[in-house]
Amino acid sequence: MPAYSSNIALQVQHRHSLILGALALLLLILGEHNQAAIGFDSRFVLFANEMLRHGPGFFPTTYGQPYPDYSATSTLFIWLLSKPFGEVTSLSAWLPTAIASATTVTLTYRLVAPHSRQWALMSVALLLLSMTFITQTRAVSLDQMLAAVSLGAFYLAYAHDHLAAPRRHVGLLALLVVGFAIRGPIGLVIPAGVLCSYYLVSGQGRRMFSLGLQALALLLACIGLLLTLAWISGGQTFVHEVIRMQVTGRMDGTEGASSVLYYFTSSMGNYALAYPLAALVLAALLVTGRHQSGAALQLVKYCVAAGLVVMIGLSIPQAKKARYVLAMLPFAAIIAAYPFQAMHGRVFALLRGLIQGLFLLLPGLLIVGLVIARKRFDEQVPSPVGVFFVLGGLQLLAVGALFRAQWRATGLAGCAVFAVWGTYIMVYEPLERSVYDTREFTHQALRLIERTPAPLVLHGMGKDAKAIKFMVNVNRDMSALFTQTAAELGTINGPAWVVMDRKDYQRLQGTVLGNTAPVLSARFDKNDYVLLKKP
Repeated sequence: MPAYSSNIALQVQHRHSLILGALALLLLILGEHNQAAIGFDSRFVLFANEMLRHGPGFFPTTYGQPYPDYSATSTLFIWLLSKPFGEVTSLSAWLPTAIASATTVTLTYRLVAPHSRQWALMSVALLLLSMTFITQTRAVSLDQMLAAVSLGAFYLAYAHDHLAAPRRHVGLLALLVVGFAIRGPIGLVIPAGVLCSYYLVSGQGRRMFSLGLQALALLLACIGLLLTLAWISGGQTFVHEVIRMQVTGRMDGTEGASSVLYYFTSSMGNYALAYPLAALVLAALLVTGRHQSGAALQLVKYCVAAGLVVMIGLSIPQAKKARYVLAMLPFAAIIAAYPFQAMHGRVFALLRGLIQGLFLLLPGLLIVGLVIARKRFDEQVPSPVGVFFVLGGLQLLAVGALFRAQWRATGLAGCAVFAVWGTYIMVYEPLERSVYDTREFTHQALRLIERTPAPLVLHGMGKDAKAIKFMVNVNRDMSALFTQTAAELGTINGPAWVVMDRKDYQRLQGTVLGNTAPVLSARFDKNDYVLLKKP
């Protein structure tokens, strides 16, 4: 049974979804656009910097060599957006992810609005309130892009069956290829699994089997193309590295291992409020399921199946990180907001009250949290006076919305969203970028190195770890030597500039280099680092 009332109503909902997506995009990119790259972003900004200097290729490069863990797709997005600026900025680096996140917002609303506008808006609010969603949106996140691809595939299948949309099978297959281009094999497997779960629950076994075979054929073809491009880029050795980094390293735990239940337990915090509330809603449905029916409940069932496929499927590889299951979040948000569609029943009334109570309290709780943080980390936390005014105003608006029945749910949700995002952008993000800054130390070191040129040695920094955080702030090609032990340092003849952690420097006491006074000592990625001039 279709979940729409008329084509005109659907067109209006589509316009509303586009407006909501555009407003979400503005929220997602607010802030300073010349911030230094930190953490995981450093790797992708370095990729894009080298692509700006040397032109695009099949794989991104570090130190002029192809990097095996990713194809060049995401770097190409950043490269294209950075070309007009002539450099990679935080805006051009984040914008592909922000567009993917805004697309997720648009599709989430468009999926749910035919059933209930309020349900749709509450689903979007719970999506935007997840801290993992926030942190990954304001970063370079392939998993956020994959989440948009997966939800897009789900929407195309659902819209044909329930929203009178034309069948777009070619579009589904194209999305699977896009997923692979962005995230490798897992980028095709996850949206294909989401689609198969939808067809299974909707009773379309033949279509599920057909799509599964086509997805398998596409996967084999894409892997073949990937390995061919890898051979062209770096030969047989590079092919083995691509296989290890993108497949076997994640499956066998060499990239880090976690419990099989990691996603089911850690998501209570990583994907709050949506995930724990979704668990409560599912428990309520088990208790009152016989009183619930209709197309809305069917959508919830599809979302449960899709979310479980993502979480179970990604629990199989040993390597696990919270961001890997971002594709689950939109489905969890839709489930968590279901009480705003199921208006009858005491259990769902209690859940609505719980959710609205949390929204009402959020601005005030954030004020309390900032006061505590300011007392504990006085020198590090930026002055929160401006944030206090914003949060205080939002708290007053939330209290006002509480007494306006027609605005209560959406008003409280809006205040909560702006409170969380405002605090993140105005307080948490500046603090994080100050603590993990690498730009200031690097620029000071470069000025000293340029005055007296000599080879650069990065000691104990790891070619694919701390060293990348140094090199990302260098606006030209610069070769460096990498050492890990004092013995390796001793093999370097002649003058050289040496960068290392202060702890490593202290371990060298009693040696020639250990007895050399640092030319520069400053914070670098939350640690104390020194620059030494080796005689």
